[in-house]
Amino acid sequence: MFESVSGLLDEFHDLEKQLADPALHADPARAKKVNRRYAELSQIKKAYEDWQQSGDDLEAARELAKEDEAFAAEVPELEQRRDATQEKLRRLLIPRDPDDGRDVILEIKGGAGGEEAALFAADLLRMYMHYADSKGWKSEILEQDQTDLGGFTNVQVAIKSNATDPADGVWAHLKYEGGVHRVQRVPVTESQGRIQTSTAGVLVFPEVDEPEEIEIAPNDIRVDVFRSSGPGGQSVNTTDSAVRITHLPTGIVVSMQNEKSQIQNREAAMRVLRARLLARQQEELEAAASDARKSQVRSMDRSERIRTYNFPENRIADHRTGYKAYNLDQVMNGALDPVIDSAIQADEEARLAALGDSDAA
Repeated sequence: MFESVSGLLDEFHDLEKQLADPALHADPARAKKVNRRYAELSQIKKAYEDWQQSGDDLEAARELAKEDEAFAAEVPELEQRRDATQEKLRRLLIPRDPDDGRDVILEIKGGAGGEEAALFAADLLRMYMHYADSKGWKSEILEQDQTDLGGFTNVQVAIKSNATDPADGVWAHLKYEGGVHRVQRVPVTESQGRIQTSTAGVLVFPEVDEPEEIEIAPNDIRVDVFRSSGPGGQSVNTTDSAVRITHLPTGIVVSMQNEKSQIQNREAAMRVLRARLLARQQEELEAAASDARKSQVRSMDRSERIRTYNFPENRIADHRTGYKAYNLDQVMNGALDPVIDSAIQADEEARLAALGDSDAA
């Protein structure tokens, strides 16, 4: 059992040597990747040692129980401990998403429902920013198209973490948020008190650590500049500071006008473009990967309805995992952990089952 651990321990000791070498830290991007992997393998190493120790303790108790019945009482407890450490190690050995330690760029778009959909998009933005605060993450709004009532037809936010353990990474948690989010409530624009159903779309992209990671040739992009506009289309800038970048090979278009400087908007647009190109690359790899490596609750179908927010009933429901709770007011204030944990757990269970099937084959 756990034959793969030996190779992982060898990798752990190799990374330990690399981290002791000052030359590694002269390359921040490489040092960051090595630290992420080291943190991940440190957990596996400790879990493996705990499993071995619990097995040794159980074996010793069984031997001693043959001579002294007092030790027999300890056996059931030690068996439970051995089983718990084995299960923890088994879960840690599930192949992890290589992007889990990355920061993310999250985009929220108002969908069906007009102004109410835009207001719901604003509510989702506040929810994610409160959640980020609760995790000690930093949020930065890159772009926003705001309506007259304070909603958003489109808003993009970068969320960053200083965590070295990939399990604590922003992508490890927020990658499950992509899809269609549905709200049921009485809109502020509704005079008759009727409940309306509206939607907002959420896109989540892992952010590129270093620009060199995704190479973009100058001839592969077209850059257009234009005048920034605000709610209702009115001009908010007298100079052509807004930037639109089109990636010609893929057709991906990114527009930025949040900053007053054309240079800042161009940098932000390139940052989002790299994230989208990385996501496209990862989706292509995921589509070609084996079933054991595919996420079971993170669909690449961005039109999939993943969650309903029912305000009259104070109910939150995730349609992929079956999670349901009546604390929507708390969720909208950032208490997302139970919802996201249900997705993480469902994904792990499916991956474990897939690995078991492949082992049996």
